Amino acid sequence: MEYVTLNNGVKMPMVGFGVFQIPETECEQAVADAIEVGYRLIDTAQAYYNEEAVGRGIRRSGIDRGEIFLTTKVWVTEHSYEKAYASVEESMRKLQVDYLDLVLIHQCLGDYYAAYHALETLYKEGKVRAIGISNFSAERMVDLCTFNEVKPTVNQVETHLFCQQKFLAEWMHKLNVQHEAWGPLAQHRLGDILANPMIQEIGRRYSKSASQVALRYSLQRGIVIIPKSSHKNRMQENIDLFDFTLTDEEMEQLSRLDENRSLWLEYDDPNIVEMAMS
Repeated sequence: MEYVTLNNGVKMPMVGFGVFQIPETECEQAVADAIEVGYRLIDTAQAYYNEEAVGRGIRRSGIDRGEIFLTTKVWVTEHSYEKAYASVEESMRKLQVDYLDLVLIHQCLGDYYAAYHALETLYKEGKVRAIGISNFSAERMVDLCTFNEVKPTVNQVETHLFCQQKFLAEWMHKLNVQHEAWGPLAQHRLGDILANPMIQEIGRRYSKSASQVALRYSLQRGIVIIPKSSHKNRMQENIDLFDFTLTDEEMEQLSRLDENRSLWLEYDDPNIVEMAMS
C-alpha cells in the first residue's frame, strides 16, 4: 500500500474501501473481507446507516485499531455546533472506537460552518485525527480554508474517468487539500469503462483489467480512491494497483475521456438540496 501525508502530518492510505449503499446485513462481512484482502482505509458516513456494521466488521477482522484509517461523515441534519459534536460522538459509539482518523462535512448545505467548528473542537481534543469536507466546490473550499483556524485536510468528491474534476483538483493542489474520489469506477457507467477498446488495450499491456487501469489513472494523479464491492475477488482486483505504472501517453489518452460533468447533479444545481434531504 502507498500512503499520502495530509497537511497536518497524518498518513492516509491511497486506496480504501467504501461502503456506500452496502446494506447493514452485508456490510459487516464486506468490511471484514476487505480488511483480510489488505484494505486499511474504511470509508463510511452517518447517512449510509451502516456505521454499526462497519464497527463490527473491523472488530471481527482482528486487526489492531491503530492499523485502520477510519472515516465517517457528518450529515446535513446535524449541521449545528451542538448537533455535529454530538453526532460524531454517536458515530464513535456505533463504530466502537474512541477516536476517528478522519471526519468530513458530507455536504456544503445548512449551517456547515457551525458543524465544521465542532469538528475543529473534536480535532483539538484528540478525538479526531483529521477533519475535512466532501462535495465542496472550489469556491466553498477556498472560503472554508480561508476563514477557519484548522484547514480541511481532504475534499472527497465524485471523480472518475468521465468526471475528472481538473479545475477543482488544481485548487486542491494549490491549497494542499488532499483530493479523494468517491465513485472512482463511475458507478452506473462502469460498463462504459469495461467496454472501452482503448482502456482494454492499455490493460492488456500490463495484464490488468479495464477497471484497474481506470483506478490506476486516478492514483497517478495523486488522488485517494475508495472503490466499493461486496465480492472478495473484486476487492482484491481493486487494490492490486501498485505493480504497474501508466506512461505519460497513456495518461493523456485517459485524460481525454473527461466529459467534465457529474453523473448525478452539479454543485450549483438547486435540486441537490432536495436530493440531500430526501
